[in-house]
Amino acid sequence: MHRFKTWPVRSALSLFIAYGVPYVYQSAQAQTTQPSPAADDAAGNDGKQVLITGSRIPRASKEGPTSVTVITGEDIEKQGYRNVYDALNAQTQNTGMTQGADFGNTFTPAANTISLRGLGPNHTLILVNGRRVADYPVAYDGSVNFVNLANIPSALVDRIEILNGGASAVYGSDAIAGVVNVILKKKAEGFDLNIKAGGTQDGGGSNQRIQFTGGGSSGKLSGVFGIELSRTQPIWSRQRDFMSSASSDGTAPTRIAGRLNADSGDYIDPGAGCAQMGKLFSSSVVKTGDPYCASGKAQPSYWTTMTQNESKNLFGSLTYQLTPTTEVFSDLMLGFNSTQNNTRGPNWTSEGGGNSYFFNQNTGANESWSRRIAPEEIGGATRYNKKWDDVAGNWTVGVRGDIPATSSWKYEAAYNISAYTSKQTTPLLLANVDSFFLGPRLGYNSDGVAIYAPDPNRLYQPLTPDQFNSIAGEATTRNKSWTQTLSLSANGELFNLPAGPVRLAAVTEFGNQGFSNTPDPQINQGVFYNNSDAEGASGSRKRYALGTELNIPLLKQLVATVAGRYDDYNFAGRSDGKFTYNTGLEFRPAKTLLFRGNYATSFRAPDMNYIYSTTTRGYYSSTTDYYRCAQSGQPLAGCTYNNYSPGANYIQTGSKDLKPENSKSWSYGVVWSPTSNFDVSADFWRIQIDNLVTNLDPDIILHNEANCRAGQLDINSPTCVDALARVVRNPPNAVFQPNAIQDILVNPINAAQERTSGLDFSGKWRIKGGSVGDFVLKANYTKVLSHHYRQFAADPDQDLLNSLTNPDWGSKVNASVTWLSGPWTSTVQVTRYGSLPSADQTRRISPFALVNLSAGYQINSRASVSLIVNNVFNSVKQDNTAGWPYYPVGNYNPYGRMGWLEFNYHFGS
Repeated sequence: MHRFKTWPVRSALSLFIAYGVPYVYQSAQAQTTQPSPAADDAAGNDGKQVLITGSRIPRASKEGPTSVTVITGEDIEKQGYRNVYDALNAQTQNTGMTQGADFGNTFTPAANTISLRGLGPNHTLILVNGRRVADYPVAYDGSVNFVNLANIPSALVDRIEILNGGASAVYGSDAIAGVVNVILKKKAEGFDLNIKAGGTQDGGGSNQRIQFTGGGSSGKLSGVFGIELSRTQPIWSRQRDFMSSASSDGTAPTRIAGRLNADSGDYIDPGAGCAQMGKLFSSSVVKTGDPYCASGKAQPSYWTTMTQNESKNLFGSLTYQLTPTTEVFSDLMLGFNSTQNNTRGPNWTSEGGGNSYFFNQNTGANESWSRRIAPEEIGGATRYNKKWDDVAGNWTVGVRGDIPATSSWKYEAAYNISAYTSKQTTPLLLANVDSFFLGPRLGYNSDGVAIYAPDPNRLYQPLTPDQFNSIAGEATTRNKSWTQTLSLSANGELFNLPAGPVRLAAVTEFGNQGFSNTPDPQINQGVFYNNSDAEGASGSRKRYALGTELNIPLLKQLVATVAGRYDDYNFAGRSDGKFTYNTGLEFRPAKTLLFRGNYATSFRAPDMNYIYSTTTRGYYSSTTDYYRCAQSGQPLAGCTYNNYSPGANYIQTGSKDLKPENSKSWSYGVVWSPTSNFDVSADFWRIQIDNLVTNLDPDIILHNEANCRAGQLDINSPTCVDALARVVRNPPNAVFQPNAIQDILVNPINAAQERTSGLDFSGKWRIKGGSVGDFVLKANYTKVLSHHYRQFAADPDQDLLNSLTNPDWGSKVNASVTWLSGPWTSTVQVTRYGSLPSADQTRRISPFALVNLSAGYQINSRASVSLIVNNVFNSVKQDNTAGWPYYPVGNYNPYGRMGWLEFNYHFGS
């Protein structure tokens, strides 16, 4: 879905200057030591003080009261993940479907995100080196703010830690479903070159990547740097046989030219018109029995199932040792990304900005003409690509060390600023397109209908690229967002108990964040065909926070953790304050056994997009009108009103009266590690969100409206009253398109509640095989036990887990086997996804598994080479129950088998 909103683009560095007022930032989690792997050794304690995501207190134990999943930089390569997003997307906690870069019709095709526990991308806090980063400047699905994972370079990733639970008492807003902390490398000696290139077996998607990293130290100064350059070519739908035609399953081909008599509802015979267009859309144009000209290749010709991308990512970090106990540090990350995709070609309907029909003076009838323009007419499908040019930056400077006159206390003071800009360029038809096909408008009749005297041959005459350029232009939208924080944190020992010292950490933060959206002024000047006025939006808010955390050894075998934090947000002339807390227990009856439990309260301040969004009018790229499909008696797969494009118009507004979300989460589990080579864990979790801030999904609204009108839902229920009020339709006796949707009214509300629960299992076993080599077996499994949603307090619960409208997975498995023998390393990675609702929402489709393989050889002490194959068995999950594109978009991809060759070389020490 697409609407046209934009903002001024500025480089990340200029944004740093413009917004670099010393405010606060989230005190990162890494202070004097680095987070460690999640699993303890056999003793449950390796004696080293480390920081774990979810706590500000360095500790010896690597397992805390809440489970933490760790993905190392080495795992990203060995398990076949293309980047940081791929690695996170494959994790079993990520059970929610998201509209990523390859989803197609979205507001954010240049971005990727995740949905831990199926609670949406805005309920997971994303950190880089323990610090917040700026949101992507365009809201996900036009509604919620989120962090883009597509531009985090993998070259310098040391590890990624995922805290599987709420943590607002430590990190503040957003940490409801969990926390993802991407930790970059802090040390390097010498230089490393990595070259990787590959593509897909079935065509398209070729990609190349070069990484150069290095570092070292000289006296009191040490540093590390990284450069990553990558390029990915698109995959077009026409390059995959099973989706190269939208009529291969017997569905009627897509109309590309037609004349409809609006008075009778019948199409007018095009005569030889379709033959004139016969070479368009790869010579696939035919005349249907309706009659009109159509092609099964109209949709695949303009659809990229993998976006095109070029990126340049840079990172640098410096540390200077002022004294033996004090150091100054700074790091800078910059990302430059250019993305292109295509979701549909130019499409015209007569008087599209009005009632979509006109009075034909030559025939004396009201008529509606329509025309899809083929790639051959515009100079190739890429001429109609949408483009995004993004710049992201993140800069931190600070000082840390020991507090004088204390034996154990350490501090960190840091300032961080992060900024993101995005420029979107969208090709659009110009307002002169009506006169191009219909000739001059001759006025209006007494009914207010435009009058034309058009030549029908004009409709069926193929265009030249020059003619197309005379009726096409571009709109440029500009978006930006930023956040900055000044923080001061400290940790140390308070006093000793018989079982050990009581440790405390404290943090105070001051910060602000903002965004702005600036539409292309041409949109409101009537330059483009069928475009509603667009309003810009902008806003900012300030925040401060004060938090503390205690680690209390009650007994040698029993440790308690207590944390509390107060956050205050000031925005839109109001102030919202929230106190959150969490408590955790770790019980170790034996060195090899850990029982753990955690209870946490969390919150989320309302998304700024929800608060500051102005009244926005636009249209969705595609819409399914379930009510009209039911009226026509057509099955969803072949329904004329299923996924039609362009879609329905919408009117969206924001609200400054939204309340913060409140969340409660519980978890308890057990970890058993009888040896350093074996550990298993099992955890139960439950999350409940009250006052959920949500912008109702138009597809859900239309689905509810159809069910209410059909009597499947109580028409007097709050849900039905709300849905029927939000869908504005033409009257049943309208001259043209009776009962068609005029507008869908959407706005954010505080829904009553959403809650979910489930189980996580994980295990690792290292087997020493002597001359055969060593084997490492890893497995993770997540099973969602329940997922319920209630929009209004008086509504019954909706069972999302078993709903045929919910595209999330109910279970997910990750398992891998790694073999190590001398210079050889090989890993087989299997990801199994649970069942999903079919596209026509009538049944569930079977689970699906993907297998990745990597094999590496260490040539000598400096050089190594690897072969990586994703989707070894070339499997593509297909679903043709609702027609083209015949696969579950967003849940799976149609790439097929992909392969890469990778070469590494180390220079220096």
